[in-house]
Amino acid sequence: MSIKLIASDLDGTIVDKNYNVSEKNIKAFTKIQKRKIPFVICTGKSYAVSQKSCKKFHATYGIFGNGTQIIDLKAGKELYKHVITKEDLLFVSTMAKRYGFHIHLYTDEEIVTEKLEFMDLRNYIIRNQENNEFLKFKFVDSIIDYIEKNETSVFSAIISSENIPLLNFRKMLIINKNIDCTFINKRGVYRDKIIDKDYEYINITPTNINKNEALNFLSTFLDIDKKDILAIGDNINDYEMIRDCGIGVAVNESMDNIKEVANYVTTSSTKDGAFAEAIDKFL
Repeated sequence: MSIKLIASDLDGTIVDKNYNVSEKNIKAFTKIQKRKIPFVICTGKSYAVSQKSCKKFHATYGIFGNGTQIIDLKAGKELYKHVITKEDLLFVSTMAKRYGFHIHLYTDEEIVTEKLEFMDLRNYIIRNQENNEFLKFKFVDSIIDYIEKNETSVFSAIISSENIPLLNFRKMLIINKNIDCTFINKRGVYRDKIIDKDYEYINITPTNINKNEALNFLSTFLDIDKKDILAIGDNINDYEMIRDCGIGVAVNESMDNIKEVANYVTTSSTKDGAFAEAIDKFL
């Protein structure tokens, strides 16, 4: 099997919990470039949040918002975009506010929030650490009013909670067949080290949109068979692409169900170069 495309998650796979990148991982990108293999960053973050990482890691393509947007990074061309409708955004935000949960939105260029608390606070801290001039924040008095009064393209909405479990709330959201709701646990071993907090969140995107479906589109666009793709990740939103690509790699700290569908689980942690281990093994 010859690898013709490499697709990787970002946080927890290339970048560790403290948002550091090992020297081994940095060297792995040189190896990918020398082999002239297209590299795809696959992240739940928006392009604005991830733009600096894309440049740093010499990504050829970017899959953002868990598959809501695909960009040819070398040509500067958007290949695909799918946004949440205003009606569905109002449904989600009204439900979140009814139960007192925090919600923020990802658009093309900015993060929209009422106040910085969870993932938006994390991104704000990272933005300042990196001096990321591409990422902007819009602070509003009311998310619901903002949605009602604007026609902004929103790729994903994030509902977060520190004390109240979100799984039962997710069951109420999925009655809406127009949206997908991915539950992410940031408690215990998955604790967010950047903001030093345990929490969980639901990532809301248009229905039938995920990293794997975006990879399906990209593989067809590039005329590359999925069996010739190496996919690397660690979390639930990487599950389908690790399962369905020719070689699926789970990093050492991955969730158990991710490891179960992977062809290979790294012995190295993200901090110690798990991404590089996968590249060295299969290239």
